[in-house]
Parts: sequence; structure tokens; C-alpha cells
Amino acid sequence: MLPKITQFQSVVSEEQAAKAGYALFILPKAKNLAAAPFKDLLAARLKRRRMKAEELAKAPLSGDLPGGGLAVWVMVDGGQSAFERHTQLRKALQLLLAEQPEEIALAVFGSESERRQAAEDAVHVALLNAPLLPQRKSKDERKAVKKIALYGWKAADGFALQQALAEGSALTRELTLLPANELTPKAYRERVRKLAAENGWAVDEFDMKKLRKLGAGAFVAVAQGSGDEEAAIVRLSYRPKGAKQKPVALVGKGICFDTGGHNLKPARYMHGMHEDMNGSAVALGILLAATRLKLPLALDIWLALAQNHISPAAYKQNDVITALNGTTIEIVHTDAEGRMVLADTLALAAKEKPAAIMDFATLTGSMAVALGARYSGVMSNREELAAAAVAAGKASGERVCAFPLDADYEEGLESKIADIKQCTMDSEADHILAGRFLLRFVSDVPWLHVDLSASRCEGGLGAVGSDVTGFGVGFGVEWLRSSMI
Repeated sequence: MLPKITQFQSVVSEEQAAKAGYALFILPKAKNLAAAPFKDLLAARLKRRRMKAEELAKAPLSGDLPGGGLAVWVMVDGGQSAFERHTQLRKALQLLLAEQPEEIALAVFGSESERRQAAEDAVHVALLNAPLLPQRKSKDERKAVKKIALYGWKAADGFALQQALAEGSALTRELTLLPANELTPKAYRERVRKLAAENGWAVDEFDMKKLRKLGAGAFVAVAQGSGDEEAAIVRLSYRPKGAKQKPVALVGKGICFDTGGHNLKPARYMHGMHEDMNGSAVALGILLAATRLKLPLALDIWLALAQNHISPAAYKQNDVITALNGTTIEIVHTDAEGRMVLADTLALAAKEKPAAIMDFATLTGSMAVALGARYSGVMSNREELAAAAVAAGKASGERVCAFPLDADYEEGLESKIADIKQCTMDSEADHILAGRFLLRFVSDVPWLHVDLSASRCEGGLGAVGSDVTGFGVGFGVEWLRSSMI
């Protein structure tokens, strides 16, 4: 549950701030403390740290208030990127959240435009970091933030966008963090049905029996190794009033645990593979946020829910699989299962001839090698779609980098016995080869692929302070709101 927001147009008084207990003072970048509350106290703290006032734009500063409260002062440069502003505010807010307050006061200062931007950014960051994420300690003594008092700005819509993004991100991060023995494909499907009933989404489940009948051999090849027949492709449909005729399709990789199959991962690389369903959780988070915002846009969400296990029935190297669209695939490495389940899921989505397809997946280690954990990579069969994605990343503070998808890369996937190889044994440019592979399954539908190398970043990223970042929800909603679709 998100904190309740109370808004005050007036500037906070020192008496109000002192009573709040925990206060974040957000100042415009300046060389003096003219706008700062508790100026004398702040000046003394700066002197003690041998800091100049404008250095608050690089590092926030905390201090005790009269009466025992805690305050943090920070300067935010409105000319910086959304990512930089969010990062600065997140670091400032973490100094307060470390004490697990139940109520926080946010106070913004400066011109009208500075206060509006600071308020939107600060509420966004505060709401994203307020929820308690899953843990399974026998004693959970954590306290959640219940109230946020905002001084200096009053939003007519009550910060609807920020609240929707926070709710979508919280769902994404919660699902991603659940242990693999709790979030099995069966349990995941049950959770999705519950979410659908609560939010008015239509549900259609393609179980293993249906998928075999359809000829979805790529998905079935991966899922058959689990032996429990729980895997499925789940479709959710959102049809608000006034929606455009053609829906946008969001596809998410939902591998609830990835052992690597017969090409078994070593322990250090298998640890954390319960998070390999993050792409599906991002798609769900975007859908939830879009629903809360009542975006006038029809959406179809396709979730590829399975596990990649090792068993006598599991698919093997040198198998040749036939995908739903008739493409034959030579299996080279069983740990490249993500592109297999996505292949048939994309083919199903493309059959509906949507306005566009956007897929999310923790797909390749080579994308993480290329970008680290601070960006995610995108590829598209339309240059304008890739450009719109980069712009959406800048605007949302969830940065993406566009990679090439040129045809000559596919030479590495040429097979002597099938239409295409699943991958190569080399790691070079595997993220691009994966993109070229997936391109075979989207027909001529405008398509954007998002390889989520930033799904986990130790210490947090941008606005989010948790290691599991929920990256993609803010980006995806911004892309939907601002793109040509």
C-alpha cells in the first residue's frame, strides 16, 4: 500500500518542519542559502564539513532539528537529466528512510517551475521507495512510510502518474523477489488470474496441451523439462473506453527458475535465477500502471511462464525444434531458453496484427557485459521506434541504449540442418544475435526488444533504492504515452 499524500501550497515553516520529525528540504541550485529553512543550522553543518552551499547539489547533508527531528538538505539542478535528478533525491531520501519513519515531510523551494518539477520528482522517488519488499525473516520489524506531507506545491491530479508508476513498480519488484518455490508457473498463473479479476482484465491461458496442438514447439521444448505441465503462455487484455482499434502487445519472459537445462549453470551463475521472470513482471507492472492511469490504449500482455529444468524429457543440444510459425530451430545451447519461449510467444502476439510489439526479458549475459547494470539495451525493426525508446528512457530516468540489428549479424546463426540456429557457442554479440533470432517471429509488426540488463543493480539505480530495480515500468509507460502508437 502506498503512503497517503497530503499537499500544501504554502511553503513549510520551520515550526511545521520541526514537528514533522523527518523532513527533506529540496532547494534549487544556488551559491547561497537564501531559500533554505534552518539556515543557521545548515550553515554550521556546512562549515563543519568544509562544504560550500552549492556542493549540496552533489551530496545531500543531514542534521538534527530542534526537538530531535532529522532533516536532510539537498540542491537539485533542474537542468540535469531525469536520471540525475532522481538519483540525487534518492540518495537524500535514503538518509531519512534508514530510520524507518512512518511519516516524511517533503518541502520544495524556488520559482514556480522549479517547485513543480522538484515536487513531481520528489513524490516519484518517495513513492517508489516507500513499499516494503518481500523478505522471509522469522521476525520482520520493518516499518513502512504511511504518510507524505508535501509543502510548496499542490498537484491538481494528486500525482496520479507518480502513484501509478509506484504501484506498477512495486508489483514488478515484489514478483521478481519471490522465491522460486513460491512463484512457480502454477502459482504465478493463479496470481495473474487474481490480478485480472481485481482490475477487469480478460484472461486467456494457453496451457501445454493447447500449445502442443498449436505447434508451439519452441516453448514446449523448454517447458517439457519440468515434468509438471504447469507452464503456459498467458494473455491479458485491457480494453478501456476510447481505446484505439489496434492494441499494443507487451510480451514478457517469465522463466520462474533457470537451471540452464542440460547445459547446467555453475552455482555462482544459477544463484538468483528466480529473477529470470523479471520481464513478465515488468509487462504486468506496465499494465497495472496503465490501468490506474486509464490510458486510452488497448493492450495485450503476453506472459511466457515456464521453468528451465534438467530431466530426461528436457530438450538437448542438437535437437531440431519447429516453432509455432513453422521456423525450424537447431538447438545449440539449452541455457538460451529465453529466446525459445519468447519465439512462440512473439509469434502468437504477431498473429493478432497489433499496432506494435514490445518485449521485455532478462535475456543475455552479453548485454550486461556491454552495458553493465545501469542501462538496458533495446533493438527494433523500425528506426523510429528505437529513437522513441531512447527518448522515453531519458524522459523517465530509466535509460536505454539502442543496438544495431543489421542482417549480416545473422551469418552466425546459419544452420546446415535447420532454418536457423538458436545461438552460437561464442558469446560475442550474443545480445544482437538474440535480437536477430527473435526478429524471425514478429512478422512485419513494428517491434521493440528490451534486454533488461538493468533489472538488478546493487545499491539501487536512479529513483529506486532497492537492488531489484523494477526497471522498465517507468520507461514502458513513458513509451506508451509519448510514442507514435
